[in-house]
This record gives sequence, C-alpha cells and structure tokens, in this order.
Amino acid sequence: MALSPADVLAGLKEIVEEVAGVSASQIELDKNFTDDLDVDSLSMVEVVVAAEERFGVKIPDDAVTDLATVGDAVNFIVNAAK
Repeated sequence: MALSPADVLAGLKEIVEEVAGVSASQIELDKNFTDDLDVDSLSMVEVVVAAEERFGVKIPDDAVTDLATVGDAVNFIVNAAK
C-alpha cells in the first residue's frame, strides 16, 4: 500500500508530539528536528522506531542522519513504503 505524504506527515506529527512533546501545530515539512523542534538524539531514535512500526518501513541508522527535516523524513518513508 502506497503511503501519501499527507498521511505520513500526519503520522509523524502524532509520533513527534508523543515522543518529544512538540505541539503538532509546530511540525511542518520545512522544520528541522534538532534546530526547530528541539528533538534530541535519543528522542529521534524513538521517533524512528515508532515511524518504522507505524508505517512498516525500515529506516537504517545511516539514513537517520540524513533526515534533518520533517520533509526529509516524510520523503524517505513514502519512498521506502513503495
């Protein structure tokens, strides 16, 4: 099943809000996880694990460092789910 970017963004908003306590209204595609949303490295690991479970994709450790923004994560997950 293909995932739409909108579905992935909605899911990521829920995950980041739950894991990092960031209001979903602040989570936009152009926001940087570290700089804009204050998601630390430990929380980012939790976000990745939750996203893998929710979307049924594998996000390799070396790819996580490339996921700087919410948009990067959405694009990765959409492409990995194809």
